[in-house]
Amino acid sequence: MNVPLLIARRYLFAPKRHNVINVISAISAAGLAIGTAALILILSVYNGFDELIRSNLSDISPDLLMVSPDGSARFVPDSVLMERLLSDGRTASVSCEVEDNVFMTYGDRQGIARAKGVDESFHGATGIAGHIREGSFLLHKGDIPGAIAGSTLAARLGIHPRFVDPLVLYYPDKDARISVSNPAAAARSCTVFPTGIMSISADTDAELLIIPLHVMRTLTGCPEQEVSGVAVMLNDACPRQIRKFKKDYDGQCRLLDRYQQHPVIYKMMSYEKAAVFLILLFVVLILALNIYGSLSMLIIEKQEDISTLRALGAGETMIRRIFLLEGWLISMSGIAAGLIAGIGLSLVQQYLGPVKMPGNYLIDSYPVVMKLTDIIGIVAGVSSIGFAVAFASSRIRKR
Repeated sequence: MNVPLLIARRYLFAPKRHNVINVISAISAAGLAIGTAALILILSVYNGFDELIRSNLSDISPDLLMVSPDGSARFVPDSVLMERLLSDGRTASVSCEVEDNVFMTYGDRQGIARAKGVDESFHGATGIAGHIREGSFLLHKGDIPGAIAGSTLAARLGIHPRFVDPLVLYYPDKDARISVSNPAAAARSCTVFPTGIMSISADTDAELLIIPLHVMRTLTGCPEQEVSGVAVMLNDACPRQIRKFKKDYDGQCRLLDRYQQHPVIYKMMSYEKAAVFLILLFVVLILALNIYGSLSMLIIEKQEDISTLRALGAGETMIRRIFLLEGWLISMSGIAAGLIAGIGLSLVQQYLGPVKMPGNYLIDSYPVVMKLTDIIGIVAGVSSIGFAVAFASSRIRKR
């Protein structure tokens, strides 16, 4: 029989002479329950937004992107390597793209855009069609080149696919001489017509403009074989297959996965999630200090019991273990209630979505994705705090 645990359970549920001890213990357990539930809910929402952003980026970014080995903006891919990529059974599609910043005008408005020249296979290899909000994804209307603009960029310049105004793109011509009287003569230009407006993410919507590859090459003066990247889409794009594919081509080319293509976005999401977790864990620590107060008062109240236990031969270690287990039981009861509440509320939001997103977004309700690793980390963190506070309380000596 575990005597310290038996006595601790007795102290937990038995009425005390001072009812305030029961109140403080209940507040302590409730605080840990609320903190645990809040951690599960908030981290699950972060996971939901993370999955949403990853899904959106996967619809515009290839599984792997071949870039220049030396870090230059453009390069000529090796023909033998391109043949090997095309003949690889794991490859669904391989397409070239040219990307650069351009100056653009639309009517009387002007701005800077990140133009991406793509070929006809881009539409079928990506999920971009699901992000078209106005018009359609058309790189050509007959012989007329089209353009698909990000929603924020389109709103800033007043672009709409139903308007007949052309979109004029400019890019510096390195071979032209600059004229003070006519600066536009020192830039290449081309005309495209808006065919669609897309919405993917805040950063992408604010700057991206998709145009035909041959138009982008003409605008930038890029040679026929030169590219800024080679997009590789795989039949099986699971993380394990992507790692294996990169390993097989290691040393032959430089392949970037989606995390490496967008390092700032992914790092920012990870850092924000870690920061929120630590802040909420600190709040839980403050709430758990109530356990210290309730155990301190309980030790004072149970001085007669402590004297009796000493007379029966109980040592200091056993007495401290009683109050340590008492605090631990308070913590675990709060954690258990918080787990039930947090997981229950997360499941309700995930499948029913009662809490709606404010404003006009791609989704109606806050996205929620629960992860087992998060739950394990929350339980480990909150229980460690509860144990530490209970341990500190059990060290109090009253004779």
